[in-house]
Formats: sequence, structure tokens, C-alpha cells
Amino acid sequence: MAETKYGKSRYKRVLLKLSGEVMQNTRTGASIDPNIVHKVAASVKNSRAMEAEIAIVIGGGNIFRGGNGQRHGIDRNTGDYMGMLATVINAMALQDALEKIGVNTRVQTAIEMKQIAEPFIRRRAIRHLEKGRVVIFAGGTGNPYFTTDSAAALRANEINADILLKATKVDGVYNRDPLKNVSARKYIKISFRKAIADRLRIMDSAAFALCMENDVPIIVFDFFKDGNMQRVLAGEKIGTLISN
Repeated sequence: MAETKYGKSRYKRVLLKLSGEVMQNTRTGASIDPNIVHKVAASVKNSRAMEAEIAIVIGGGNIFRGGNGQRHGIDRNTGDYMGMLATVINAMALQDALEKIGVNTRVQTAIEMKQIAEPFIRRRAIRHLEKGRVVIFAGGTGNPYFTTDSAAALRANEINADILLKATKVDGVYNRDPLKNVSARKYIKISFRKAIADRLRIMDSAAFALCMENDVPIIVFDFFKDGNMQRVLAGEKIGTLISN
């Protein structure tokens, strides 16, 4: 594998949590913009070059957000399942972009759909990672009432990931919304207990609790700044570290 300017990853296995909105072009209104998806794929490829095993959980909010269905009269359970299907569409789009640039990829779904993806099987997922393949987990947890943040925490624990990387559009966790409050203070490090007690909305409390109980740290960082994911893998102090 080609050497990168960032060297070798300090983490052997990582779980990258991407929101569905990373696919979206807010200017044109396109739910899935091929150019943006290509940039996401290129960042993942550059990270793989650092010899990190990479698994991804992707959301579906660019297509359909389950929690919003109730506002339009859709049953909560039905809406959540619709959201899970949206994550599969995003996973397929990202898989296509990755394979076009030479990254072997597998999609595994929590809801079985054999024609387009493998069912989630923990041991198979780990074997794919060991063989250098990127594994994309779609379909959330397969259950309504759980977010894809919870799915990311669950899968990170199941595959024994060293760290969970939460990709965002801001450069870390703040005590207030930095876009609305100029006095907002960024956390460099924060404990899971404080994140839960302060109800920081960067991830839901179920995801925080699962990672806290199993000692899987989380780094929240700006995924869209060039090279940031590689800097995180190299051990640079990027974003906010949430840990025990």
C-alpha cells in the first residue's frame, strides 16, 4: 500500500460515522451529488492508505429522516423503516464511488436484502476488514426508535473498533452553537458523563452510553476540511475527544 505524507494510522480499526447530508448538495438541492460522493470516497481511500481498517455507518437524512415522518402523518415505526432504506441507497452510492477508485468495498445491511447487499454478520464483517476491504453498514440497527448514531456505536463495539470517528461540518464539540453564539467554547477533551449530563446533541445519549460502557472513544471532527481525517488517524489533536 502506498506511503502517505501522514504516515501510518495510530488506530488499527476505525468506525467512521457519516450523516446522509454529506451526500447532499444544498445549493442545487440534489439529494446525492456524485461529485461530493467522489470527494468522500477519495478521503476514505487516502485514509485506507494509512493502513487503517475502515468501517462506515451512514445515515439517510438527505433522502428521508424517520423522525420527520410523524409530522406528515406517517406512523413512527413505518417512518423509521423508510429511513433505514434511505441509508441503503446512500451506502450503495458510496460503494459505487469507492470501487470506481479502486477500493474494495462491501455493504452489509441490518435488514436483509440479498440481491444488493450482504446481511450483517459480525464475523464476516471483521474478516472483510482484515482483508483490507472497506465495510459499509447500512439499515441502522434494523430496529425503529434507534438513530444511526446508535447504530454506529453498536457496530463500533461489535467489530472491536479502536475509535469511533464522528464526521461533522464543525471542528468539534462546543458548549453552545458556534454559529449562533460568538462566545461558544470548544471542548478539546470531554468525558462521556459530562457529554450526557450536558445533553450535548452531537450524538444521542444511547450512543454515548454504549461507547462509555465499553470504553470506545469518540472523536468529533470537521470531515470536510482537506486532510482532516488523515490527521485524526495520524494522532494530531483535531476536533474533540470524548472518552472515559
